Amino acid sequence: MALDPVAEEFLAQMAALGTPPMHTLTPEQMRATRIPPPPGPEVHRVEDMEAPGPDGPIPVRIYWPSQTQGDGQDLPALVWYHGGGWVIGNLESADATARRLATMADCVVVSVDYRLAPEFPYPAPLVDAYAAAVWTAQNAPRLGIDGARIALGGDSAGGNLAAVVARQLRDRGGPSVVHQLLVYPATDAARNTASYRENDRYLLTPEMMGWFYDHYCPDGVDRTQIDISPALAEDLAGLPPATVITAEFDPLRDEGMAYAAALEAAGVPVEAECYAGQIHTFFTAAHYFPAGMRATEAAAERLRAAFAA
Repeated sequence: MALDPVAEEFLAQMAALGTPPMHTLTPEQMRATRIPPPPGPEVHRVEDMEAPGPDGPIPVRIYWPSQTQGDGQDLPALVWYHGGGWVIGNLESADATARRLATMADCVVVSVDYRLAPEFPYPAPLVDAYAAAVWTAQNAPRLGIDGARIALGGDSAGGNLAAVVARQLRDRGGPSVVHQLLVYPATDAARNTASYRENDRYLLTPEMMGWFYDHYCPDGVDRTQIDISPALAEDLAGLPPATVITAEFDPLRDEGMAYAAALEAAGVPVEAECYAGQIHTFFTAAHYFPAGMRATEAAAERLRAAFAA
C-alpha cells in the first residue's frame, strides 16, 4: 500500500522544522528537539512516585482511570515503557499514550521513567524496567491494583524492554503477567531485514537505529544476547499472550512480525497486525494519526479481554 496521506503530511511538517538528521546530533541535542504531544484524555487521578531499584529510585507516573480505593474492586494494570531508542523519551512524552490506554482499557497505567543511555547504557534501562514491574506487583494492594491482572507494554525500545522483562519474569518465577502489548518493538539488533532496506526515509531511519544501538550497547557489549535481542531466544514457550503492532513503513516492521510468529510457534496466543501505510510513531502520535487511534483502541480491547480472562 502507498504511504498514508496523513503520514505524508506529518513527514512534511517534520521536514519543515529544519532539524538536522537526528543521528547527527548528540543525545542532549536530540532530546532538546523533542516536542511533547498534546494532552491526552482526563483520568481520575495521576500521581508521581518512585519505585526502588537496585541502583536507586526509579520515577514512575501512575494513572487511575476511576476510583478504586475503598470500593473493594481493584483495577487491572499495565506497566508501560516509553520508546525513544533507550536514549530519549520520558514520562512527559509517554503521558498522552498512558492516558489513552488507561481510559480505553479501564486499567491503571504505571509509566516507567527508566534510566537512559549513553549516561546509563545497557543493562541500566532493563534493570529499571524489571524492577518497576516487580514493584508494581508487590505494591498492588496499596495502589488499588489487582495483582493477578498485570500486563506489560511499550513502544519501540519500550517494546523491547517489555518483551525482555516478560521473559525474565517467566525465568525468575514471577510475578505473573497476563499480557504483553508490543508496539513496533525492537527485537533484533542485527538490523538486517528487508524492512530496514526498504524504509530509509520515514522518520525512523536505519541510521537512527544504529545511533540508538551504539549508545545503548557500546563497544564490547554482545548485541546477540537475548536481553538485547529477544528474537534470538530459543525458548519462548509459556510467555504471556501478546498483541504485536507494527507499521508498514518502519524499519522495525519485519523483526516485530517475526517475533510475533516466533511466539505463536512456541504456543503463545498472539494477535499481530501490521498497519498498512503507517510509519513509526503512528501509535504514540494517535492524536494526529487516525490509524494510530484505531490501533490504540484495538490494543485496549485486547488488554480488556486479557484482564477479563
